[in-house]
Amino acid sequence: MSSPRARTGVPHPADLGGCFLSRTLTDAPVHLGKVRAVTDHLPHTLRSDALDNRERIIEAARRLFAAEGLDVPMREIARRAAVGPATLYRRFPTKQALITAVFADQLRMCRDIVDEGCADPDPWRGLCQVIEKVCELHARDRGFTEAFMSTFPGTTDADAGREYTVRAIAGLARRAQEAGRLRPDFVLDDLVLMLMANKGIHSASTAVQVTASRRFAGFVIQAFEASPRHAPLPPPARLASAEPGYL
Repeated sequence: MSSPRARTGVPHPADLGGCFLSRTLTDAPVHLGKVRAVTDHLPHTLRSDALDNRERIIEAARRLFAAEGLDVPMREIARRAAVGPATLYRRFPTKQALITAVFADQLRMCRDIVDEGCADPDPWRGLCQVIEKVCELHARDRGFTEAFMSTFPGTTDADAGREYTVRAIAGLARRAQEAGRLRPDFVLDDLVLMLMANKGIHSASTAVQVTASRRFAGFVIQAFEASPRHAPLPPPARLASAEPGYL
């Protein structure tokens, strides 16, 4: 009576003297290498897609915040970024987290501006440069003024950066007062008032907003100076329908 192996015609590994097992183990690294090459590529692709989504969300939010302020709905940001709301909230669970990510670069720029002003050996000149550049920075992005003056729970990095900037400006202002150039009744709240007023400059053109902001900064500097010298102001911006100089 023939054995089951003989009837099927399929050789058993034992009949091959170990050749079958040997060939299988020899080929295994090749197959595993191919599988690993495919699976290693998948996480990279997923990470790239996730990073691409994150950048699109940040860019869409940056444009909307700059044009309309921070009240833009999250769904509108998702629509502009061409992602679903679930993807948006997976990347940024709260609006505060998104705002912090969007304005991280501007906050660093603001800090650099203040550091440059503090490094000037003439504290009044350094303070004037800070006022001019910060006003222009905020004029270019409406949302940044709101973000800078707001306090969001859980945004430790943003709060620390803002606190550093405020402390540095306070130190610079104190030195300018000691030098007799900044009026003695100046307080930091005056800078907040300046930013609030600067935020109110609206125009369909960013260039016009920046021009108006520079002139506004000129008025502010003269108001802050202990003994105003009435230096010429920057040129006016066309904000009214009347011809310039009609007064």
